Amino acid sequence: MSKLSSGEIEKLKNSLKEKGYKLTPQRRAIVDMIIRNEGKHLTTEEIYDLVKKDCPEIGLATVYRTVQLLEDIGVICKLDLDDGCSRYEIVHEKEIHHHHHLICTKCSKIIEVPDHLLEDLESQIEKNYNFKILNHSLKFYGICSECLKKSKKV
Repeated sequence: MSKLSSGEIEKLKNSLKEKGYKLTPQRRAIVDMIIRNEGKHLTTEEIYDLVKKDCPEIGLATVYRTVQLLEDIGVICKLDLDDGCSRYEIVHEKEIHHHHHLICTKCSKIIEVPDHLLEDLESQIEKNYNFKILNHSLKFYGICSECLKKSKKV
């Protein structure tokens, strides 16, 4: 997981304005909460619960609409981690592909893996199959180090 620089944060906030959307206080609160929780892969409901603490007047429908808007304009992307929930993460402008995820089947912890580990495989697939890869996603399921330590103590 790479943290957003202050320049990226401003670009992210300005991308709403540049695409013709007002950065209302509610939208700003939602964007700020997503930034503060980068790497946590929050659901819309989790974003709502966090934003509501700072912005008690906000409604769940506003959060859903804003999350959809942020996804539509490419500020965040939806993750399907096969847990029945749509989760979201920030799209860094320097990322060509999304990174990948390790998912613990015991505690549901999500660990991000950098994309560059698959560059050689991707090049080989493009060459062997004459296929231009635009994007890919990869998920590994297993047991995280903390759960492995706990199971050894029992």
